Amino acid sequence: MEFKNFTYLLLMLGSLAVPLAFSFEKQVRFYTKLKYLLPAIIFTGAIFIIWDLRFEELGIWKFNPEYVTGIYILNLPFEEWLFFIVIPYCSVFIYEILNVKLPHFEKPQIFVGVSLVLLVVFALTAYFFREKLYTFFNFFLLTIYFGYTVFRNRFKQHYTKFYLTYLIALVPMLIINGILTALPVVEYNDMHILGLRIFTIPIEDFGYFFLLLLMNLTIYEYLRKTQFY
Repeated sequence: MEFKNFTYLLLMLGSLAVPLAFSFEKQVRFYTKLKYLLPAIIFTGAIFIIWDLRFEELGIWKFNPEYVTGIYILNLPFEEWLFFIVIPYCSVFIYEILNVKLPHFEKPQIFVGVSLVLLVVFALTAYFFREKLYTFFNFFLLTIYFGYTVFRNRFKQHYTKFYLTYLIALVPMLIINGILTALPVVEYNDMHILGLRIFTIPIEDFGYFFLLLLMNLTIYEYLRKTQFY
């Protein structure tokens, strides 16, 4: 095994290092919220893993064996499973930092308007590019879940921090996903994507990350509000 086989693993561990180190910071005390975050990660991760497995089987994307350790679970690299733990953990950590540092910065009405515009954009993208499987499936699921979130109206008070989290998290996402797609660790079938990229990252991945963050945060906030345990 060569050093480059640890590329994906090191990216995940490196991403986790800072949030994990500051999870015990007195003002944030992020570790106390794990009882709400872990179920969100497990539920959301299960959906994305099923999606991942199916798309890998269909050849819509594949993982380059040169950049993974060779440990596979259900035909997916171990690092890919780790991705659905690390990225939500880091993202929700950013969300909680914003809640602590900007407790009174709320613009729900503005972001409701932004959400309605995005919902239309997502729906139209899914419809007009339905022959591209990654594009269609990505934006179709995003339209359904985002539409449910918007019209159910229980997440409205969290819109401001959600969007700020997404925008801030785009910075590490551009670095990590940029490396994953540049080497590439993950290779996409051009038949099933639009072909529009930011650097080397397919535009679909930005919707994919939006949905991943949205699902984790809506479940996280629901469990925290209801406090079943």
